Amino acid sequence: MSLILSASVVRVRDGLPLSASTDYEQSTGMQECRKYFKMLSRKLAQLPDRCTLKTGHYNINFISSLGVSYMMLCTENYPNVLAFSFLDELQKEFITTYNMMKTNTAVRPYCFIEFDNFIQRTKQRYNNPRSLSTKINLSDMQMEIKLRPPYQIPMCELGSANGVTSAFSVDYKGAGKISSAHQRLEPATLSGVVAFILSLLCGALNLIRGFHAIESLLQSDGEDLNYIIAFFLGTAACLYQCYLLVYYTSWRNVKSFLTFGLICLCNMYLYELRNLWQLFFHVTVGAFVTLQIWLRQAQGKAPDYDV
Repeated sequence: MSLILSASVVRVRDGLPLSASTDYEQSTGMQECRKYFKMLSRKLAQLPDRCTLKTGHYNINFISSLGVSYMMLCTENYPNVLAFSFLDELQKEFITTYNMMKTNTAVRPYCFIEFDNFIQRTKQRYNNPRSLSTKINLSDMQMEIKLRPPYQIPMCELGSANGVTSAFSVDYKGAGKISSAHQRLEPATLSGVVAFILSLLCGALNLIRGFHAIESLLQSDGEDLNYIIAFFLGTAACLYQCYLLVYYTSWRNVKSFLTFGLICLCNMYLYELRNLWQLFFHVTVGAFVTLQIWLRQAQGKAPDYDV
């Protein structure tokens, strides 16, 4: 018999369970699947937004959107189109009911447990497909799944259910290659946004001064070519700091310190063209951005929430 057995709503950033259905079945297979649920919740940030994990007699399907993942456990013969249509309904209702600010700032597991009422009602409807009156929506979902099928997570990449997991490195059509070199960073803070804007400003100032230096050189005003190089190197360093602030790369902290060193060297060379306050501004902004890069690290291992 094809059935939806359970469902849960999990925050992608750290795997915090926000809501879940009440499970009555306590079979060995269900207990094993709960372990897989827990393992997947820790890896949601590294996975595509639509996935399926086949665990023998059961399938785990989930979709992710706006920092929240909607997961469900069903029997292996439950139709894919119904499974993802069910998850899509959960997503629409959750987004309509709850402010995303609340989900982002939640600290207590299952703080939206009342959403279980909607999960149970929807689960009952989808466990009796004859009662569904969404044939048009199902047709749309079927077309969407055909055009963009869910990523099938290999069991060998997930690891064993005893908590020993291997790193996810998957090649997903439409999502690109996901590896440790493309991890998601922690959410940006206000100081991080300010640092990004200031770095862009410094880069723009260097770029403008560089073009003015080129004009002076063409007019034979005796402008040193090395000044032009220093201005453009400063521009490149500021823009690269912006890149490091937004994206995760290997040796990211080392690159940020080397880039800051380049900014200092460029400003030392340009001391004749800038006053003390200008030099202080550029170096201080470079140091501030470097600090923000160091503070905004990749998302680490999620807490072991009991899901």
